Amino acid sequence: MDLILATTTSTQDSGLLDVLVPAFEKASGYKVKTVAVGSGAALKLGSEGNADVLLVHSPAAEVEFMDAGSGVDRALVMHNSFLIVGPDSDPAGIKGMTSAADAFQKIADTKSVFVSRGDGSGTETKELGYWKKLGITPDPAWYVQSGQGMGATLQVASEKSGYTLTDIATWAATKDSLALVSVVEGDPSLLNIYHVIGVNPATWPKVNAAGAKAFEAFLLSADGQAMIGAFGQDTYGMQLFVPDAGKSEESLTQP
Repeated sequence: MDLILATTTSTQDSGLLDVLVPAFEKASGYKVKTVAVGSGAALKLGSEGNADVLLVHSPAAEVEFMDAGSGVDRALVMHNSFLIVGPDSDPAGIKGMTSAADAFQKIADTKSVFVSRGDGSGTETKELGYWKKLGITPDPAWYVQSGQGMGATLQVASEKSGYTLTDIATWAATKDSLALVSVVEGDPSLLNIYHVIGVNPATWPKVNAAGAKAFEAFLLSADGQAMIGAFGQDTYGMQLFVPDAGKSEESLTQP
């Protein structure tokens, strides 16, 4: 039986789904159809009953999704972090800064090229939060919207010698093909949290609720969490996702 998974492009572009989905299919007998889009688009698919289960990283939008009655069984799966990358020439002079907000301020002050996803994704939502906090409306003269996923957006930033905000997993999987370097990382505000959510069968009776529960259980199982924690270590020499089953989101955000 088919299971429709709507998820963020970062889980696909990083290669994580290439590990998790086949293992789940083998263990469960379900056949997964993956739709990798921005988290905003994934949540929209769920709210329209066009997906069975979501794996997304846009916490505020997820809460709205749950409050609207569109989802069930929202559970913390894993986290990693965002970072700001840009050209080695670093025209904004932000390399090594410890505050992401201060770095965004300097990008605006110097009118350095910044490439946004512009696709309603969790990554774009995170980025827009910094501009809003700073009271800055980015100027199209230096602010470019790619309207694409993370991998494609990184490519645009590389071609335009611009900065962008990316998750560390997609960055690790694509950086060797890019003329970009990491310039700002490690700020606690750059935390990137992923949840799994089942689409509510009370709202959308035709969704594969049993399959969604099976996928959620797999991600949160000892085997699923071990796969998540190990992913990237053999290929990239680093842990790209930290497994978080059973933890609270508050435990990640509190110092």
